[in-house]
Amino acid sequence: MHIVQTHIRDILEEALRPAQLTVRDDSHRHAGHAEAGSAQETHFFVHIQGSEELKGLSRVQQQKRVYQLLDALMPHPIHALAMKIE
Repeated sequence: MHIVQTHIRDILEEALRPAQLTVRDDSHRHAGHAEAGSAQETHFFVHIQGSEELKGLSRVQQQKRVYQLLDALMPHPIHALAMKIE
């Protein structure tokens, strides 16, 4: 696992305590894009399952919470973040 990917995982695990968390680096799919520049880790997908911290929130509120937690990493080094929350 890479540094940014690990950092994302650590932040989300500590704050959300999910039953299951997947953090996938999709940067290779965007190699050569101008936005990617020379950075190696820029595009990520997170799948969060079973977080009591997000339970009862609307989908928009859940996503806002994740973005708040990762705010210091956006827009650099994270250029794009996709997520699925269950």
